Amino acid sequence: MRGRQVMQMYLPFCGIAISNAQLFAASRKEYDRSRALLEVVNDLFEEQTDLEKIVKKIMHRAQTLLKCERCSVLLLEDIESPVVKFTKSFELLSPKCSADTDNSFKDSVEKSPSYSDWLINNSIAELVASTGLPVNISDAYQDPRFDAEAFVIFCGLGINNTIMYDQVKKSWAKQSVALDVLSYHATCSKAEVDKFKAANIPLVSELGIDDIHFDDFSLDVDAMITAALRMFMELGMVQKFKIDYETLCRWLLTVRKNYRMVLYHNWRHAFNVCQLMFAMLTTAGFQEILTEIEILALIVGCLCHDLDHRGTNNAFQAKSGSALAQLYGTSATLEHHHFNHAVMILQSEGHNIFANLSSKDYSDLMQLLKQSILATDLTLYFESMLMTACDLGAVTKPWEISRQAAELVTSEFFEQGDRERSELKLTPSAIFDRNRKDELPRLQLEWIDSICMPLYECLVKLNVKLQPMLDSVAVNRVSPKEKINGL
Repeated sequence: MRGRQVMQMYLPFCGIAISNAQLFAASRKEYDRSRALLEVVNDLFEEQTDLEKIVKKIMHRAQTLLKCERCSVLLLEDIESPVVKFTKSFELLSPKCSADTDNSFKDSVEKSPSYSDWLINNSIAELVASTGLPVNISDAYQDPRFDAEAFVIFCGLGINNTIMYDQVKKSWAKQSVALDVLSYHATCSKAEVDKFKAANIPLVSELGIDDIHFDDFSLDVDAMITAALRMFMELGMVQKFKIDYETLCRWLLTVRKNYRMVLYHNWRHAFNVCQLMFAMLTTAGFQEILTEIEILALIVGCLCHDLDHRGTNNAFQAKSGSALAQLYGTSATLEHHHFNHAVMILQSEGHNIFANLSSKDYSDLMQLLKQSILATDLTLYFESMLMTACDLGAVTKPWEISRQAAELVTSEFFEQGDRERSELKLTPSAIFDRNRKDELPRLQLEWIDSICMPLYECLVKLNVKLQPMLDSVAVNRVSPKEKINGL
């Protein structure tokens, strides 16, 4: 009887102890979860500049919380789109599943194409992405004690902030480029427009601009404007597209003003490219093959193809991490800038020479204009041979003209090489290195044989009237070859 009384007194204490232990265990788990979430917050807002790093931190935390062996994260291309498409995927293996702990985290799209393909096409991943619901019953998200919403919100904030940071960087680069352009350039004055509007425009025969072997250095800066006006009139573009003559004068003068005073890629080069295109259209008969919209796009494209050129190439933009490279990327950096600058001028008040085109013609023209300017990137040179043939046209001119142009190009290259050495602390490649100028004849010969000869040979097969251009290239390769043989 006494033993029963003792047990009745003792058992409540046992119950209290057990209850306290359970409460302590529950509070300990809640403490661990809260601490883990706070660590997630700290990680996410500590690293907001690199998407791969922040995803890696998210996955490490998720793997710790869920105690899983493998974790994958897939980024949606468009959350609003009914079609599920992933742009990037990441995989993280626990140390137990990966002997190489350093490489247990993988950017699947970039480093493991086969795994990426499997992951992106996996129906389970697509189902989760489209419904937003987990499909694995044993997943921790199904445990009511795990606050999945809080974890997802923190992770989403981290990824969103990282993406926003990239957008801010791009906006900064765009602003930097715009301010640089605006600080250097301006539109032409009314007095200049009035001067050329009232000027008598010489005939094609007087200017000699229909000659494939036209002297690139024969006209001064004002004569080049009048010659450009004559090209537009001779090709019938002013009448056909109802281009306002005053607007055309203003546009040409502003385009000229928006070329920098660099040694080679300046207004004269742009005009010379346009002149050679005009000669090929008229003398060689391409005017009879191409549509009027295509001709207008080519002429405008030639005049605008190097707008705001800084005297340095795409590789320099990438090496220096310039604002242009940040804005346009490292593929055809300058060419994209030239096109966008051309659009900026066209959109300026009183400069839209395409104002009277129909909406369809305008749309087609802008597409062709972009294509023609981007085609001057030599990595794409066989995609639009007419533009490239005109851009490299100095090599098809008589030797004295070609030599003078080559000297200007070389001087501009050497200036870039000097900047690479002084600003970037890099050793420039031979063609940009004035300390290795003795190698120039060999490099010039390689350039003519590998780039120029195949290009103009193809054009001659297309139109035999361009044979004089190919003949000049053959003559102009003799001088560097003789220098090589004389070494």
